[in-house]
Amino acid sequence: MTIDAKQVKALREKTGAPMMDCKEALGEASGDMQKAVEYLRKKGLKTADKKASRQTSEGLVGSYIHHNGLVGVLVEVNCETDFVARNEDFQTFVRDLCQHIAAANPTYLNPEDVPQEVLEKEKEIMKAQITGKPDNVVEKIIEGRLNKFYQENCLMNQTFVKDDKKSITDLLRELIGKLGENMKVRRFARFDVKS
Repeated sequence: MTIDAKQVKALREKTGAPMMDCKEALGEASGDMQKAVEYLRKKGLKTADKKASRQTSEGLVGSYIHHNGLVGVLVEVNCETDFVARNEDFQTFVRDLCQHIAAANPTYLNPEDVPQEVLEKEKEIMKAQITGKPDNVVEKIIEGRLNKFYQENCLMNQTFVKDDKKSITDLLRELIGKLGENMKVRRFARFDVKS
């Protein structure tokens, strides 16, 4: 099947992926635009996995103050080079992340950042809520509820407020695949006048 330049251009505009990757994706998908987008996403995730061990010593500190002035956010996102830190897609991600943190109010960055005593207290509460079930079922229920706890309280596990089909980790991995550099959300702080 012949892939014409208009198709490649349309896919590039839709995904922001490089021209040659768009052409390859359309070829693999036999010209089907939706399948080509899916192909690029999968390729981006593989790229993200390969780059995960590379050092991130550049980046940006992004900030956001909600229009009423009562909520403010600072977030540090690291990348490998200052070139990527100046990239519009990277800066958009940092801005979106600030707004997400303002809206979703995460407590921790990752599940491993949740203190052990907080986890034990959560498990204790969950166990008290489950009655009349065998121990192995109780453990499965608690495991499911802990995953939900992480999704609600850990930034990297949260569902992105602007797209409920993606987590913050998914967004970051897509950006890594697109820009070809390792990136990490290092830390954040959310300030709320009312809390």
